[in-house]
Amino acid sequence: MRESKNSYKSQITVNELSWKPTKDHKNILEKINITFDKGNIYGIIGPNGSGKTSFIKNLLHFVEPDKGNIMIEDVNLLDYRRKDLAKKIALVPQNTTMDSSFLVYDVVMMGRVPYQKRFAEASQSDIDIVTEAMILTDCYSFKDKEVDMLSGGEAQRVLTARAIAQDTEWLILDEPTASLDVKHQIELMESLVKLKKHKNKTIITVLHDINIAATYCNQIIMMKDGKVHSHGKTEEVLTKDKLREVYEINFEILDNMKNGKKYYIPYTCD
Repeated sequence: MRESKNSYKSQITVNELSWKPTKDHKNILEKINITFDKGNIYGIIGPNGSGKTSFIKNLLHFVEPDKGNIMIEDVNLLDYRRKDLAKKIALVPQNTTMDSSFLVYDVVMMGRVPYQKRFAEASQSDIDIVTEAMILTDCYSFKDKEVDMLSGGEAQRVLTARAIAQDTEWLILDEPTASLDVKHQIELMESLVKLKKHKNKTIITVLHDINIAATYCNQIIMMKDGKVHSHGKTEEVLTKDKLREVYEINFEILDNMKNGKKYYIPYTCD
């Protein structure tokens, strides 16, 4: 795919997206319409089975929609060559399995592959970008460690570093905090805020923890039953009524005096 010399919209637009894994299966995603604008951190939340990961797979062209389309900068996602798409969007997957024959440094350097000629050695620019990504994710100290010796949390940080090293405008993460301890959850989310602020990255991340989403995401997409239930500014989406409709449980919302954000506590009524 050749990049147009004309001006383009710096956004991802999802139009009437529906998807199912097989022809005889019911739709997992149903008529999704949403636009991702540059310069935001989007948190995708919702109960298990609401379609969050399936939505991510469609955004990355791991699967093809049954209906509708996804436009990236005014170009249909299906028209992108894989290498060109890898220069636009990077992924931090939920599955942290990696080939055990690689060292941590080698895995992070793989993020530079879309920019390298075949069999070419890493340039100084590649080395600098990889080093910066590893420092940002706190994994430079074990860069020479074999990946099969990593803990789940360490592996998650390495894959995040690889995605950052890919140096794309868009960064997609599928439950990046799931295998991290509390300290590294906070450090990871703060590193994403820095990427948005200082590197002009746009972040789209699936999250299970509503409080992490409320603290670090300025835009929320809340899904239920394969549909977007509501989306918009965090404080407008995360209301008691909307949370109850989606999660089928009550929430108490408190003011967090430390950071000026809201804190969400689920509860049941006897």
